[in-house]
Amino acid sequence: MPVPKKNQLIGIDIGSHSIKIAEIQDTKRGMVLKNFGMIKLPPDAIVEGSIREMGIVSEAIKNLLKNLKIKNKNVATSISGYSIIVKKITIPRQESKELENTIQNEAEQYIPFDINDVNLDYQILSSESAEENEEKDMDVLLVAAKKDIVEEYRNLFRLIEYNPVVLDIDAFALQNTFEISDKEQSGCSALAHIGSQQLTINIIKDGVSIFTRDSSHGGNQVTNDIKKKLNVSYQDAEKIKLGAIPIEKEQELITEEIFSSTIVKWVREIRRALDFVTSTFSDVQVENIFLSGGSSLIPGFLEYLGLETGLKVEMLSPFTNLEVNKKLFDPNYLKYIAPIAVISVGLALRSIDDR
Repeated sequence: MPVPKKNQLIGIDIGSHSIKIAEIQDTKRGMVLKNFGMIKLPPDAIVEGSIREMGIVSEAIKNLLKNLKIKNKNVATSISGYSIIVKKITIPRQESKELENTIQNEAEQYIPFDINDVNLDYQILSSESAEENEEKDMDVLLVAAKKDIVEEYRNLFRLIEYNPVVLDIDAFALQNTFEISDKEQSGCSALAHIGSQQLTINIIKDGVSIFTRDSSHGGNQVTNDIKKKLNVSYQDAEKIKLGAIPIEKEQELITEEIFSSTIVKWVREIRRALDFVTSTFSDVQVENIFLSGGSSLIPGFLEYLGLETGLKVEMLSPFTNLEVNKKLFDPNYLKYIAPIAVISVGLALRSIDDR
């Protein structure tokens, strides 16, 4: 059944480099891409998921929404980074009325913050069918978010008079997009999203997330190294990174070395996550990796990751199974921005009645 129009949400991905907005209509003939747009942010407007320049970020969102002529004021957005803890726990099977207290008590063992400083949520992972009710234990995905970060995002949308109905996390928005792709959902896959300041990993087995991690790796590492080693401005370093301005041969060699050393760090981080999952779960063997995020497009990264892990690596596109009006969207543009749009599309797939 299609999601009723009144329950559909706008997906807003607030990244440290840019804001991406997606609008999807769920219709009888399938999901239709109605809107997509993005706008850049100045450096340090968002740092490690925290909104440092509330006025600048709110104006950017307001202007982009206006340009896209979006009328729906109900929003799904996401947070990530150090302020989020995601943990799969196993607890004795129990009735839902007892579960809230159990989750609160269990959370104190796993959350490295004062429990009074976080918002808690959870999702039951194990089936509750009649046959499985005889099992003694149940698997639960525990999610904790620092209250001060949550309040920042609420205040942001209050400023522009929009309603944040769903506050997700990047790793799960990434998974939403994966689930509507034409990729095989059985088995075990790793999703790796590399943005400007953060690398998000979500490992999924048979449609269920078994491991997530955010780490401080991203395209800004490249930009800052170029800025420092070539003694140029941040803006020029960004252009050099993207190949938008010519540089001398000596500078080109320095830039290539920066790219290479950064790629090695990213691959090591992903391999650490894969090794941890393999050593923790005896029945898990990651079969492939799907990449997204603007920084995943750095030349040579995909190939080197495949070589170092021995796994099949490919890009994840959010538009594969969406109906797209070619009169509204240039196919070449969508192909170019596909890795960048993954989280915003995943957020736009949420609805008001989602938990």
